[in-house]
Amino acid sequence: MVGITDLWIPILLSAVAVFVVSSLVHMGLRYHKADWAQVPGEEEVTEAIRKAGVPPGDYMFPHCGDMSELKKPEVIEKFKRGPIGVMTIMPSGPPSMGKSLGLWFLYTIAVGIAVAVIVGRTRWPGAPFMQIFKLAGAVAFLVYAGAEPANSIWKARKWSTTVKFLLDAVLYGAATGAVFAWLWP
Repeated sequence: MVGITDLWIPILLSAVAVFVVSSLVHMGLRYHKADWAQVPGEEEVTEAIRKAGVPPGDYMFPHCGDMSELKKPEVIEKFKRGPIGVMTIMPSGPPSMGKSLGLWFLYTIAVGIAVAVIVGRTRWPGAPFMQIFKLAGAVAFLVYAGAEPANSIWKARKWSTTVKFLLDAVLYGAATGAVFAWLWP
């Protein structure tokens, strides 16, 4: 068993490695560029949202207070007529890339801590490189990929987008596994 305090360097360096890999993916490879499309009639749509006074939050439309409403003819008609959607409204103002990147980096540290706890409890000092690489990489992959399929299942996100996020998770898992294996005590 390896204590978490012995793994603080792999935790931090794996966070840095994932941060760099994610930067390369999003700014260099740019295969996520087509994940989002512009809403046709964007000005009219955004004006309608402003006019309705929709505050920041997550929304689904048509909305049902509970599942029994799905049997009502007027609700069924709303779904038939469409559109059906899930939408997140963010606070107005320029996006804060610094805040988002900072939160992303904190998240990568949290993933590193989760990896350290699991791998540290199940492997001994001097464990073989590939053993640490595979286990740390698998744990990191599971954390980074965990909720991605649920977004396609429940929120109708394109599966092609989910597959790209799962590919990202493979890269992040590999980076995390490599750092932990390299710096394993």
